[in-house]
This record gives sequence, C-alpha cells and structure tokens, in this order.
Amino acid sequence: MNDNTTRTGGPTVADRLLWALADGWTITRRDIFHWRRRPGQLVAGLLFPVAMVLMFGFLFGGAMTVPGGGDYREFLMPGMFAMAMVFGVGETVTAVSDDTARGVTDRFRSMPMAPSAVVVGRCAADMLRSAVTLALLVVCGLLVGWQWNGTPGEAAAGIGLLLLLRFSLVWVGVYVGLAVRGEGAVTAVHTLEFPLGFLSNAFVATASMPLWLGAVADWNPLSSTVAAVRELFGNPGWGGESWIAQNAVLMAVVWPLVITAVFFPLCVRRFRSLGR
Repeated sequence: MNDNTTRTGGPTVADRLLWALADGWTITRRDIFHWRRRPGQLVAGLLFPVAMVLMFGFLFGGAMTVPGGGDYREFLMPGMFAMAMVFGVGETVTAVSDDTARGVTDRFRSMPMAPSAVVVGRCAADMLRSAVTLALLVVCGLLVGWQWNGTPGEAAAGIGLLLLLRFSLVWVGVYVGLAVRGEGAVTAVHTLEFPLGFLSNAFVATASMPLWLGAVADWNPLSSTVAAVRELFGNPGWGGESWIAQNAVLMAVVWPLVITAVFFPLCVRRFRSLGR
C-alpha cells in the first residue's frame, strides 16, 4: 500500500531536491563553458584585483601608516580580499542581465526544469569563480610579503567569511540583473562598487577619517568582514572603539545573513514574475 501510494503520489521531496540540484548543476556547467569560450574576459577579471594589490601595495603603500604600527601590505590584503568579493557583483549583474535581455532566461523558464535551477546555477558558478579569484589573490599576497599569523583554523574561518560575503552579494547581483534591463544596471553597479569599497576600512583605518565619516564606514558591511578577517589572520589594523568594530567577527556573519534574507526572496519573486 505504501509503495503504491508513493508511486502514484508524485515525486517525493528527496526526488525534487535531486532534480533541482541536477538542473542547477547543468546551469553551472553552462556558465563554466562560457569561461572557456571567452578566456580573455575571465583572465581580465582575475588579473584586475592583482593589479589593485600591486598599485596600492607598492605605488601608494609607502605613504600609508597603520594605526598601532605594522606592515601596510599585511593591513591591505584582507581589504583586497573583500574588495574582490564586491567586484564580483558587476560580473553577476552582467551575466544575468545579458541572459534576460537575449531571452535566454525566458527559454529556461519554459523548459521542464526546477524553477530554482537558473538562480542556483548562477550562484554556484559565481561562487566557483570567486573561490578561484580568492586563491589567486592569496598567492599574490604571499608573493608581496603578506602572511597570516593565526592558526590554520582561524585562516580557514577568515576565508569562509569572505566567501559568505560573496554569497550574499550574489543575490544582490542576481536581483539587479533581473530587475533592471539594459546597460544601466551594469553601469550603476560598477559606479557603486568603488564608493562602497573606499567608504570602508579596506584601504585605510576608519580611525584616520573624520568622526562622522568613520562611523559611517564602520557600519559598512564590508568593514565588518575586513576587520574580522584581519583579526582571524592576525594582521594589523583590526579592532576599534565602537561596538561594531569590537564585534567584527559576529557582524561579519550577521550582515551577509541579513543581505541574503532580504535579496534571496526578492530574486525568487522577480524570477517568477518574468514575462508577466
């Protein structure tokens, strides 16, 4: 009786989950194949943060001071790791916006695939690319004199917080790519990436800013991740007098969870409303 009920009652929850994962992986593979077809774009995206490290570390680094002392390159690298996660938002918006404008997303919606496959596959591809970018930046940092001074577990936790930030920002990029059509979305995101990065502790300590500006920078979600990663890596420049600076590790978890909780439902709702 139970077997017959299972057979006639449609797919189980486990079946639906496996179906969604398989379809999501298909979309991820499609995006990976696009990297192979356009290697120049991929290489340029990977080398841009490396160029930023060299520029700030060597060109401007001699004029920078770290509050409390310490090497500026060790101060800089956690900020550059986080900035690389922010720069990925533009890539997400571009990919989603292009697929939507060319009707690819609508074709996916008309196919017998899990409704979540397109956004989940996009997220998986972007996270894979971000992991590769982060690994490249770690190697670059080691070559320019950066190192982590904590335990391997703390270093792994720092990498995890960086990827958690990127995971939350993926949903921001997917939503913007679905909601805003044309080049305007990409231009707007690229325009906001640098103010978001510079109005933080990524390149300079917030203690060196005017009091009101430092307070704004401290409450930038990016600043919490950067400060937490500096703390876990044992690099100089973490800590501060404000509550949020003293609880950077906690807020480096809270901020991405809040961002994801806001934008993931928006992505699902927007994806379902396409074509209506």
